Amino acid sequence: MPPHKLPRAVLVAAALTGTAIACSSGTPAGHLDRHEAPGATARDAGGFTLVATGDLLIHASVIRQARADAGGDGYDFRRMLTGVKPMVTDADLAICHMETVYGADGGPFTGYPAFKTPPQLAQAVRSLGYDACSTASNHTLDAGAAGVTRTLDAMDRAGLGHAGSARSAAERRHLTLLKAGGAKVAQLAYTYGTNGIPVPKGKPWLVNRIDPARIIKDARAARRAGADVVVVSTHWGTEWQEAPDALQRSLARKLTASATRGRRDIDLVIGTHAHVPQAYEKVNGTWVVYGMGDQVAGVMNDARGQMGSAARFTFAPPTARGRAWTVTKAEFIPHIVDNDPITVVNLPRALEKHPGDGRYRAALERVRDAVHSRGAEQDGLVMGR
Repeated sequence: MPPHKLPRAVLVAAALTGTAIACSSGTPAGHLDRHEAPGATARDAGGFTLVATGDLLIHASVIRQARADAGGDGYDFRRMLTGVKPMVTDADLAICHMETVYGADGGPFTGYPAFKTPPQLAQAVRSLGYDACSTASNHTLDAGAAGVTRTLDAMDRAGLGHAGSARSAAERRHLTLLKAGGAKVAQLAYTYGTNGIPVPKGKPWLVNRIDPARIIKDARAARRAGADVVVVSTHWGTEWQEAPDALQRSLARKLTASATRGRRDIDLVIGTHAHVPQAYEKVNGTWVVYGMGDQVAGVMNDARGQMGSAARFTFAPPTARGRAWTVTKAEFIPHIVDNDPITVVNLPRALEKHPGDGRYRAALERVRDAVHSRGAEQDGLVMGR
């Protein structure tokens, strides 16, 4: 993964074992030359804004839409996702969730239940301004080791960072550090399982599985490697259930309680998988997003499968050496997927233009109720746009 392909990434060799640590060169000048954004004040002070979004769930209908948008020649996912671009480009760091693995160039491409996504998705995501994506999901092994390799190869070609799956044991020992403002942000990612597909013998590094002790060990290694902020992406929860389940609540408590010499080991937990918007909550003083819902998906039996939220957090630098970076603003941005043509819609922006749209209003209220269901509003969470 050549560093020049990741303009805001710093790669750290063998960081997850705590040995042979070596950083590549930093961020080129000008990466903060974006237009005025919600985190501009924090940025001026050395802080940064981070945006994270939910599952890119590439059903067969989404593949057909990308084919149509490309005029029948190739696949183009940019138009259907362009509604997120203002939010993504306004952030210093943007992370997506690559739910599905890629098929070979030219196909065949398939949707549910065993996904093989056109690799053009990687370039589309990068063109929107995303810096990296979590790749650990219950579909990571849908196409075996070859699917993991194709996916990460395509993301590398697009200049898109990734965490959660690996092509080799050596790659698993690499840590992705992302430059944002004055901070180095570590991205770690894990999944609860792989839909019963066994990990190929001798290749445990293909996908990261949720194990609290391992996650904490990795987070501490990331801190030793120079991470100012550690973000953990978790693919977890019970599908179609808005309330976080016992595993989510238990893991959230364990991860946010972990500390080294009085400083927390993990600064933010962002969740995916449940297909419906779930709560945001401060646990042990650390923000946990239990589930952002799907960012894009085809029509499902439950309309909530096309509703979700993006999470945006503004971080400020510590006031003294060795202390933690702090979240000074926490936001959620609700969205919905329109159909015919498939289009991701930022709901606050859409309702500014169409205040009388009952479907958009109902969706915004549904997402907001889920997001606030565990007291996040009292903890300071606000709705962004």
